[in-house]
Amino acid sequence: MHLGLRFLIPSRLRKLAILTPFYLRRPMQTLDSHFAELTPQRHLITGGTGFIGTALVQQLLRQGHPVTLWVRDPAKAQRRFGQGVRCVTSLDELAADDTFDTVINLAGAPIVGPPWTAGRRAQLLASRVGVTLGLLTWLARTAQKPSTWLQASAIGFYGVRPPEEALTEHSAAGAGFMSELCVKWEAAAAQANAMGVLRQVTLRLGVVLGKGGALPPLLLPIRLGLGGRMGDGRQMFSWIHLHDVLAIMATALQDGTMQGVYNTVAPDVVSQGEFAVTAGQVLHRPVWLPLPAWVLRLPMGEMAQLFVDGQRVVPARLQAQGFVFAYPELLGALKDLA
Repeated sequence: MHLGLRFLIPSRLRKLAILTPFYLRRPMQTLDSHFAELTPQRHLITGGTGFIGTALVQQLLRQGHPVTLWVRDPAKAQRRFGQGVRCVTSLDELAADDTFDTVINLAGAPIVGPPWTAGRRAQLLASRVGVTLGLLTWLARTAQKPSTWLQASAIGFYGVRPPEEALTEHSAAGAGFMSELCVKWEAAAAQANAMGVLRQVTLRLGVVLGKGGALPPLLLPIRLGLGGRMGDGRQMFSWIHLHDVLAIMATALQDGTMQGVYNTVAPDVVSQGEFAVTAGQVLHRPVWLPLPAWVLRLPMGEMAQLFVDGQRVVPARLQAQGFVFAYPELLGALKDLA
């Protein structure tokens, strides 16, 4: 490490960069094998052209599952998935005899974007809660109810918490807009149980790391040699590899014992400062340029919490049920993706 940079990086993080082993833990089970074990099911999916949705739909189509997407742009979906997927722009297009085994509700406008003005908050709520209420309207009039409802949510449910507080699925909701958004989204979806859906699984997603999504923007300053901690770097960064998200979804679709809320994060929770150092280690770039919190809070307002605040979220229920993470540690995940 360059001697001129040592004083900018806390000693605990320097030790992490030196002592963490340079190995890549290989996936114990391929995604194809996870999805190959699924009984063929008919799926109605929202958010199917998003980052997670695209990867999920590709896996389902590869295994021959009939997939119907509720989308705004069917031409875009057809270009992405080909003719093997059915697209509707309104649930009114579904006939009375259209039946589905599962509903997978992933829809939601990107959280990171323009500041959270009143109009922007309304848009984010409508893209999640509004879409969910639309699904419930369809559910009320369909004769044969789907047996399973797979629901997306986020660890923003817990709000901003101290770094030392470990949050399990039993932890209470927090404060702030992100918590409000997740609480309302989950509450809307929960109504499906009273309407005939036998089983609902809610995934409170951490930061999902993949070839797209949040990771490329997070790595860009580090690739350019301008990386560093955000704020004091102590805020927790609860993450998960896209591979494991999809494997958890496949398990939830197949395993009838899974029900309720699951913290969908890797067991290796790190601070944002540790994330930056590990990414610099993988990319062989210096991590030396801290970004003060006020630089983000000034233009972003409350949205800056996504970068300078965090939560230590624990996948307690997944671990209790014996789920095996292909990428349990950040170093292995970044080596696979960077």
